[in-house]
Amino acid sequence: MRQFSQVYAALRRKNKGQYALLALCSFFSVLLITAYVCMMRAPTILSVLPEGGDSRKQVMMVFVLAVIGCAVFTTYAAALFFRQKSRETGVFLALGASRGQLRREMNKELTVIALLSCAAGAALGGPLAYGVWQLFRLFLVDSQEMVLSFDPQSYLLSLAFAAYVVVMLFVLGSRSIRRTNIIDIVQESHKSEPIREVKGWYGTVGIVLVVIGAVGGYLMPTFFVRVLHWYAPSGVTAIFYLPALIGLYMILLHTVVNGWRKGRQYRDIIATSQMRFQGRQTVRNMLVMTLLIAGAYFASFYAPMLSTSSAYSFDSRPVDFEYHYRNDQNWPQREEVEALSAEYGVDITFWAQEGAAVLGTDGTVSVEQDNGAMGATYTVEYREIASGATFFSESGWNALTGQNVEIADGTCANVLDDEGGSDYLSGGDVTLITNMVTRESLPVTPAEPLRFTMLLGCYVLSDADYAAITAGLTDCWQETYVFFNVSDVESSYPFADALFNEIVDRSGPEIEVFDAWDMVERELEIAEKGSYDYDSKEYLTANRLAVIDYDQRDSTEFRNYWLYMPQFRVLDQNDFVTTMAVFLMLFIFIALICFAAVIVISFTRCMTIALTNARVFEDLRRLGAPNAYLFHSVRGQVCRVFLVPAIVGTAAISAFYLMIMYFNDNRFTPGEFAGMGTCAAVIALCSLLLYAVYRATLRQVCAVLRVRRQRG
Repeated sequence: MRQFSQVYAALRRKNKGQYALLALCSFFSVLLITAYVCMMRAPTILSVLPEGGDSRKQVMMVFVLAVIGCAVFTTYAAALFFRQKSRETGVFLALGASRGQLRREMNKELTVIALLSCAAGAALGGPLAYGVWQLFRLFLVDSQEMVLSFDPQSYLLSLAFAAYVVVMLFVLGSRSIRRTNIIDIVQESHKSEPIREVKGWYGTVGIVLVVIGAVGGYLMPTFFVRVLHWYAPSGVTAIFYLPALIGLYMILLHTVVNGWRKGRQYRDIIATSQMRFQGRQTVRNMLVMTLLIAGAYFASFYAPMLSTSSAYSFDSRPVDFEYHYRNDQNWPQREEVEALSAEYGVDITFWAQEGAAVLGTDGTVSVEQDNGAMGATYTVEYREIASGATFFSESGWNALTGQNVEIADGTCANVLDDEGGSDYLSGGDVTLITNMVTRESLPVTPAEPLRFTMLLGCYVLSDADYAAITAGLTDCWQETYVFFNVSDVESSYPFADALFNEIVDRSGPEIEVFDAWDMVERELEIAEKGSYDYDSKEYLTANRLAVIDYDQRDSTEFRNYWLYMPQFRVLDQNDFVTTMAVFLMLFIFIALICFAAVIVISFTRCMTIALTNARVFEDLRRLGAPNAYLFHSVRGQVCRVFLVPAIVGTAAISAFYLMIMYFNDNRFTPGEFAGMGTCAAVIALCSLLLYAVYRATLRQVCAVLRVRRQRG
């Protein structure tokens, strides 16, 4: 070897494992982020995730966790690479090599590693997402909506993350060359990263900060909206989660350095000391794993919670079939429904049909003012006609629901749900009702609320008041509600499907609208500015709102958001998975991505511990340490890498998820309790998976350290 580059290449071949590890970490990080971004920004996904909805916020939150985790993981892998490489750098400098020579050779290496690994990760991320999605379609559920398409612009986020990886590698590489003390450079790879003294109160304070950050981060957006009348940018509200991140770090520090049991400072002293001497990097990896485990569980809870709570909701309905229509529509009447049921061999055992009216109600409206980057503010104004609602007469209500309520003249009862909660999702109390045809008004006093989930948000008037205020209404302002039961619900699916299609086929274009469409608001906006935004499909598409299309009657958008969508128990039960397929598969995909990252990071970290501590274990062996003690020490470190993030991440996200469910409506419903049980089963299964990975990793670490595994 006559040239410096040849010597450098020889050392590179000898240390190819270090280069392979760095390339693999960079590749894997870019691969995961690319796959996530491609899925998150796919038109297939965006078409069913409402703009500003909770589902889209959850997807973005887990994405942020994944980006943070992969960024920290890749940075750590690069720092480890340069630490291991520092010895040969120092030797070259001691032998007279210039820093320029070293920089040129290192830049060549980094260029190849960064470009190839990042390019491969970005190129394969899309195919990975597509392949996993096709497996979902093949083995789980397939529908017309499950046809996946990608948005080329999604690769901009992938390229941004890849650019971060490239820049980070060159910055760390340049910094390692700029060091001036040759002895420090030579000894860099042997330096430990011990944690400074950690007080005993770190753990308790960490738990308190996690609670403060979780509660504050979740509730502050509501505080801004309700108290300050400010729609704050997401970046502002995200700041309030920072105490939770600091708290997690403190909990992990306390766990690694002090542990949670007193009087055990000298037990497992070798394993504990090794963890402490590599404390900073260990805690960083644990924090990343904790965040990814939390994100994985948050995503994996979506499918069981939605499925279980929906199943409970379907089962608890008091009637098997419900549909309602505007009186200007030619929907199937009782004779036609009975004829169709006879054709399919279905016996109708109960039928109730009553009229209702759409009336204007008073209330407050929000007048927004856009403040650019600072979000929007709003003021509240009272209006005698603010929106519309559906009203029943007292006798009509009793006939439909089987209840026996009495409504005094001059009062109006709001309808809440059956679970005994607050007025969540109800229409709220009204004090003035207006006939939108005659413009006659009726002042009312709020009465004791009624409960019937299937008619949530409606109102009930006395028979006299109802007759007076609805006089003169035309058919488009009047509706008919139909409830009926059948003798055998389970076998009535063909009939339900046929009736559903008959209803859609006979619906006019004037009711081809989504559930936020309001006839009263439409009248007001047309009178004020000549048009109603929700009538325009171009407006709905531009604002990512639900666009209802009779030709897409089996789509998630249609089934979930059509204003006149019937509630057929057997149809909803059997078509639930198909209807919600995109939602369910998206969150399952996210969970798989996060769990895959956890597995790779934990395996890489454990193998790094094994390689770093190989000399220590060899010295212990020479000093006479038995194999059982060596295995015990190895297992103590590997177990801690897996166990601590798993416990902290699982406990934190479970508590956070319970908090979210409670603050949704300040209660836990029976459906949510059932969903919690299913989520507990998911945790058990995923924990078994992580345990299997732990056992496989322990086996590999023992093989590297030449330690025989012991039973137990």
